[in-house]
Amino acid sequence: MSLQKYLRGRSAANLAEGIEAAIRDGALRPGALLPTVRALASELGVSPTTVASAYRGLQRRGLLVAEGRRGTRVSLAPPLPVLSEPARAAGVRDLASGNPDPALLPRLGPFLARLARRPGAPHLYDDPPHHAPLLALARERLLAEELRCDALSVVSGALDGIERVLLARLRPGDRVAVEDPGWGGVLHLVRALGMSLLPVALDDEGPLPAALEAALARGAAAFVLTPRAQNPTGAALSAARARELRRVLRGHPSLLLIEDDHVFEVSGAPARSVVAKETEHFAIVRSVSKGLGPDLRLALLAGDAETVARVEGRLQLGQRWVSHVLQQLVALLWSDPGTARLLRRAEATYTERRRALLEALAAVGIAARGATGLNVWVPVSAEAPVLQRLREAGFAVAPGERYRLQSPPGVRITSAALDPADAPRVAQALAAALRPGAGASLA
Repeated sequence: MSLQKYLRGRSAANLAEGIEAAIRDGALRPGALLPTVRALASELGVSPTTVASAYRGLQRRGLLVAEGRRGTRVSLAPPLPVLSEPARAAGVRDLASGNPDPALLPRLGPFLARLARRPGAPHLYDDPPHHAPLLALARERLLAEELRCDALSVVSGALDGIERVLLARLRPGDRVAVEDPGWGGVLHLVRALGMSLLPVALDDEGPLPAALEAALARGAAAFVLTPRAQNPTGAALSAARARELRRVLRGHPSLLLIEDDHVFEVSGAPARSVVAKETEHFAIVRSVSKGLGPDLRLALLAGDAETVARVEGRLQLGQRWVSHVLQQLVALLWSDPGTARLLRRAEATYTERRRALLEALAAVGIAARGATGLNVWVPVSAEAPVLQRLREAGFAVAPGERYRLQSPPGVRITSAALDPADAPRVAQALAAALRPGAGASLA
């Protein structure tokens, strides 16, 4: 496309502002391929150095992604208010969103009513930022699972916690080791913070020690990993893999470790950690969104005292605290026997549905991954034709491009709300999409 109408000058800064405006207006959509440096320079009559500088600046801010010989694209999640994707067509089953099953989430009305009946003065600016009973419950759980918890705080969800920890200890230009494939939210966030990504390959037992060693050798300042229900592959740390990773990390005690335990209540796997006694800087982030509901934007953040103090100090300069209403609501839910039973049922149900899909896929000869969590990852040769043919068959799944750095193509299927009786239909549709000559093949 031509960017002429978006330009107001000929400098790299002007060009970057024009491209940003085109992304914001929807003229350049997420994932869109940009012209090569030379082609755009020729079209605009500017130096290739100017275009390259503009592209690099937008890459540092997370708006563009450089893909080597494949060119430069708009990020799939640029840090801008862009036009949302059109609603899915009627009759297309959503297996892409990663949402928990609404039927397995607690109904909040009775708990809100209990809060409304509680006596007490409204919370004011100089009140303590944390609801003490919530912290006590969180600490009790962490210690019961033998996880390290030097200090504890409350943040507004998993990604908020990860961002605050990264900003507390790193700066633009630092390198962050991440799982590959890994959660797109983390990948886009790191880019938006002006940091660079170092991929760490993984299998069903978690990150591979050799891959982590390679990232450390390349100067990683932090490592973000998911101990269970990894998104998108469902990987979960085994006891043996956790020991191997701790052995690798022993020689890097100052590395910042961030464990994103985002599905901890309904993951289908026990708690494990690579944080050791000698780890100097770490954070374990536990979001309640998958177990209690995505609208409860709250996560507990356990870490070393210095890192948690930095997070809380920065929080006090802006947001100051997470809503006391949310904190009290989560404490009530965690203290309720009925909610505990519902969470156990949800975990068992998600496990049953995920396994049913894996078995249905295996029955038609499709290899897939999904040891824990809410999703199943299916390697494919090419994503676009598979996505299109599945849409035509009535199923929307997530493109693997959102989650990959160097790992091979794949698609993510959310199994959380998929009735086991429907799993064979999904498997058959995917098998048809992967038929020879359809643009993709069985992994």
